[in-house]
Amino acid sequence: MIQGFREFILRGNVVELAVAVVIGASFGAVVTSFVTDILTPLLGIFGSPNFDELAVTVGKATVRYGLFLNALLSFLMVAAAIYFFVVRPLNALEARRQAGAEPTPTTKTCTECTSEIPIAARRCPMCTQPQPVAEPGA
Repeated sequence: MIQGFREFILRGNVVELAVAVVIGASFGAVVTSFVTDILTPLLGIFGSPNFDELAVTVGKATVRYGLFLNALLSFLMVAAAIYFFVVRPLNALEARRQAGAEPTPTTKTCTECTSEIPIAARRCPMCTQPQPVAEPGA
């Protein structure tokens, strides 16, 4: 029983998942701090960045729509911060890295009739001859 548990814990994907959760939580704290401590105060230029006090009373019910506006604004700023400071730079880096790489072929030539066939084909659809199995990455 202990042996099986140890094997489960020491499998690569469990350890990688644990590391990803810890790094994700830390990254979330950094993004939240960036939004809360840098971006939100900059909204003070346009007026009060805190809408907690906004509410409307309908009968005996109080609708505190200011809290919703704060949550919505926070979400939009976190999404924008992640997009502009993480996603776009990483996409640009990946595009720059891929610029020099050759595209992966999707077809191959039949060894018998020389027609173009899908790279994964095991038999030519034109002449029905068996085809050698393509090596991954070849």
